[in-house]
Amino acid sequence: MIIKKKASAVWNGGIKDGVGTISTASGVLREATYGFKARFESGPGTNPEELIGAAHAGCFSMALSKIIGDAGLTPERIETSAEVSLEKVGEGFEITAIHLTTTGRVPGADEARFRELAEKAKAGCPVSKVLNAKITLEATLAG
Repeated sequence: MIIKKKASAVWNGGIKDGVGTISTASGVLREATYGFKARFESGPGTNPEELIGAAHAGCFSMALSKIIGDAGLTPERIETSAEVSLEKVGEGFEITAIHLTTTGRVPGADEARFRELAEKAKAGCPVSKVLNAKITLEATLAG
């Protein structure tokens, strides 16, 4: 089975003075603005790293929910954030690392089991698999 999802981007102008828009086929993002200032400074709009972080956090949370369920437990809540590191490497930039921070409320789980399941989710999440960056994880079981 192959599932295909679509997104698009339009860029107008030079790298520093230009502006772009990003859209998704679902319409959740519709001409969301992105640009140099949003990426390298603190300007308005989004940027590719922020979007990758959101995708990774969402993918990881879903994968963790499945893995917890496969372990015979039921998660009440999983909350994940992703910090994406963009660094100058040589002549260009690279996403060099992503740090996931997750907290889960899982009745019947202990801290060690939750961390074990979270590590499996980190390794198995499709977004983790596609990224060529060091991915670290901090997992905490909520009381």
